Amino acid sequence: MTTDDWLADTRTSYDTVAVSYADQVRGALAGHQYLRAALALFADSVRAAGGGPVADVGCGPGEVTAHLHELGVDAFGIDLSPAMIDVARRDHPGLRFEVGSMTELNLPVASVAGLLAWQSLIHIPDDEVPTVFGRFHRALRPGGPLQLLFHVGDESLLKTEGYGGHPMKVHVHRRQPDQVASWLHDAGFVVEAQMLLDPDAKAQQAILFARSKS
Repeated sequence: MTTDDWLADTRTSYDTVAVSYADQVRGALAGHQYLRAALALFADSVRAAGGGPVADVGCGPGEVTAHLHELGVDAFGIDLSPAMIDVARRDHPGLRFEVGSMTELNLPVASVAGLLAWQSLIHIPDDEVPTVFGRFHRALRPGGPLQLLFHVGDESLLKTEGYGGHPMKVHVHRRQPDQVASWLHDAGFVVEAQMLLDPDAKAQQAILFARSKS
């Protein structure tokens, strides 16, 4: 499968489920204290590094972008799906959202003070991840924080239905934190901490806290 193929499938899938997905996740952060704590720590790290614009890459309907804004962060959202961006603009009209792909991240060099990618890296094939991390590093200011949230595991699954029973065709790649940390190191990041969520659950998630090398 070429890059164009899986990107097109991912874009179409999330265009299809955008409204249902937004309805499902709206307000969900209120019930996840560790996710809120991770975002608060990220916001503190951005301020400690001098502040400035922050990119939420793979922002979906903008819930995390809006939460960061409430924490005092100058956050804007980027997503592959135009329908997701439409929903984000509808639900959060005071914030900036734009269509874009992390594989072709169109941000100027050292233009963002922080970068966050929650549950969006999961759709990127292994051979594309180093390129994506290289683009993250290019966009971040030296010393800027990066935070990733992703599914933990060793397999890749094809998701054919979701979020209200709508058809999808999107691959979900589960990865071990050490593998992701190794890719980050190779791209010029220092990994400062890892958090494993629901360690006894079948569907584990991990958060990596990293920083662009100064």
